[in-house]
Amino acid sequence: MAPVTTPGEEMYALVERMYPLCRSITGDGVRATLDIVGEYVPLQVHEVPTGTQVLDWTVPQEWNIRDAYIADGSGRRVVDFAASSLHVLGYSVPVSATMPLAELRPHLHTLPDHPSWVPYRTSYYRPEWGFCLSQDTLDSMPDGEYEVRIDSTLADGHLTYAEHVVPGQVADEVIVSCHVCHPSLANDNLAGVAVAVFLARALAEETPYYTYRFIFAPGTIGAITWLARNAERVQRVAHGLVLACAGDPGRLTYKRSRRGDAEIDRVLRHVLAASERPHRITEFTPYGYDERQYCSPGFDLGVGSLSRTPYAGYPEYHTSADNLDFVAPEAMEDTLAVCREAFAVLDRNRTYVNLSPYGEPQLGRRGLYDSLGGRSDAKQAQMAMLWVLSLSDGEHTLLDVAERAGLPFAAVAAAADALHDAELIKA
Repeated sequence: MAPVTTPGEEMYALVERMYPLCRSITGDGVRATLDIVGEYVPLQVHEVPTGTQVLDWTVPQEWNIRDAYIADGSGRRVVDFAASSLHVLGYSVPVSATMPLAELRPHLHTLPDHPSWVPYRTSYYRPEWGFCLSQDTLDSMPDGEYEVRIDSTLADGHLTYAEHVVPGQVADEVIVSCHVCHPSLANDNLAGVAVAVFLARALAEETPYYTYRFIFAPGTIGAITWLARNAERVQRVAHGLVLACAGDPGRLTYKRSRRGDAEIDRVLRHVLAASERPHRITEFTPYGYDERQYCSPGFDLGVGSLSRTPYAGYPEYHTSADNLDFVAPEAMEDTLAVCREAFAVLDRNRTYVNLSPYGEPQLGRRGLYDSLGGRSDAKQAQMAMLWVLSLSDGEHTLLDVAERAGLPFAAVAAAADALHDAELIKA
């Protein structure tokens, strides 16, 4: 194996390790996934018992599976869970029977438009069993008797989720959430998990202003459980981001929070525009990933969603074609870079007050003009200082300044640092 040298390659290697595991909204597959994540960042793992009331929902029974197959009359497994965790309908109840193909067919799920692909299907809250297979496989199955076996359990247990916290200078939190409930789907959801892990590691090497809380939870029911169990902490959530579909070759897509004008919305819009990356900004809809739970009207948190090609926006979505060949180290590294750029802006965005607001202060005698001498960006730096002084009225943030002046946020932040050191502005 070639040595891993870049963050993108490291993230890909993490996706590769997690990919074979059979995940669902509960069960040992989630725990095994979190065990792997825990090798990269320390986790606090939570186990919530079956039957626990979480907002309007109830934690379901825990599902685990050991084996499943359809075998023909010769005993050959024509569909085999051991080959791919996608082959079984998620949350299938146990079955052990022999039946003709005509009786089996209603329990078989295929994608006729993509005959070589296997679909991903679930039945979380309705007792059912089934298999997912390629249309090509189904077409090759002659009439006859088939042995059908699903060795699974559906019993009282727990829902499992985990958190990782990067302490900040203040108690106000930024949450980063990703779902860990899909089986062998590389882009949805493993690329988002990998980007979250490496984002957490990068933040831990800094001294962030905000406290960053990373949530690794099953989709929908996991986020609802976290919200139900963290009613007091929710009040400290200042910003948030849901990560999903983070490794495909498509352009970046940011979905605004329900508010539409939350600070995280403005930060991602600014960062993506300033970077000149191909991207798209979309409005909030109450469909998609767990941003819809965090943004539900009772909470109304400023949480947006960052992906590359959005959910259901690519043919490979929720199929076996969302595999290790579909995600790329470079794409995950680019997603990670945007997250780091966005959080750098979020962490540094402050409101200042001009301490010399009557007329323009003399910058030359304070050495501020001299500090620009010979710099290739001297004009930009000078304008950034003037704009910061002009808008430091206790009402405008540095992001306000950057947007109004049409300047890079980094230039505005550097100007604010210089002016603060010269005691011309205060936070």
